[in-house]
Amino acid sequence: MKKPINKKIILGFSIGDYNGIGPEILLKAFSNFNLFKKCIPVVFCNLEILVYYKKLLKSKIIIKKVKNLNEDLNDNCLNVFSCFNKNINIEPGKIKKSAGRYSIISLEESTNALINNQIHGIVTLPISKINSQNKNFNFPGHTEYFMSKFNVKNNIMIMNSNLMTLGLISGHIPLNRVNINTIKIQAEEKIRIFTETLKYDLLKKNPKIAILGINPHAGENGLLGNEEIKVIIPLMNKLNRKERILYGPFPSDSFFGLRMFKEFDGVISWYHDQGLIGFKSFCFEKGVNFTGGLPIVRTSPDHGTGYNIAGKGIANEKSLLESIKLNLKIISNRNLIK
Repeated sequence: MKKPINKKIILGFSIGDYNGIGPEILLKAFSNFNLFKKCIPVVFCNLEILVYYKKLLKSKIIIKKVKNLNEDLNDNCLNVFSCFNKNINIEPGKIKKSAGRYSIISLEESTNALINNQIHGIVTLPISKINSQNKNFNFPGHTEYFMSKFNVKNNIMIMNSNLMTLGLISGHIPLNRVNINTIKIQAEEKIRIFTETLKYDLLKKNPKIAILGINPHAGENGLLGNEEIKVIIPLMNKLNRKERILYGPFPSDSFFGLRMFKEFDGVISWYHDQGLIGFKSFCFEKGVNFTGGLPIVRTSPDHGTGYNIAGKGIANEKSLLESIKLNLKIISNRNLIK
């Protein structure tokens, strides 16, 4: 996809659930850090949403409504593109169907701007699966939505921080569906996408990638399971023929316990909690969710809507801040290699 050219990166934000912590952490991120020098933010929502939370936080940030994304953007403020007229009732902490439907409208509008080259990248604020699902949006989450929108057959969910970059072979699926013989069909392509992401989006020229075992103690030479011997090691040998980039398989408990991730540019986990427990133990407030394999750049914070703390002024914006920084970094890196 051809990227628009601008002196500053134009970064779009879907508002997520306006009764969650998304609007609050967005205002905090741009209030406390000098991001305006690096990008022009465009938030896809009704103006009153950000005005409500600005008053709540007593923020001094400037918010301006824009009507034309091609001509009407402002520096040093949050540009609000309110292209849909919806009556809203903001109630922080409340799980409401109307807020869930609105979060999807915002997502669709920001995605259309991305498709039309009006923004360079997108940061998605948290939605809730409880109230956002409907007949028109029956995706497990943002990732599957973007795969459908951009006709991508395979991708990899990546969690990134300054400490580690983690790729998940299987993401948001029930544990009883995690079967090595099923996920190995996608593993080769996902590892390839993960490697390409490290090389071209994160500029790791010769990445060193750790592969976790799927069984306790990585199978203990077949005593605790033979998936490592029959599936994982042969796959690693195949992918290492041209150049050795994959190492392991490592027992996941000692891998994280001994902080072995510091020795690698990336880590491959076979299922969600295997990798995410380790990742969030070390990187919870600074983790970023990045979708590898898409033609566009999409990032998000590594947490949900936080209904229990919404509207209390205590939500932590660090993960969103890192999401913005990573998005800007990848956009710049992709432009550098073209």
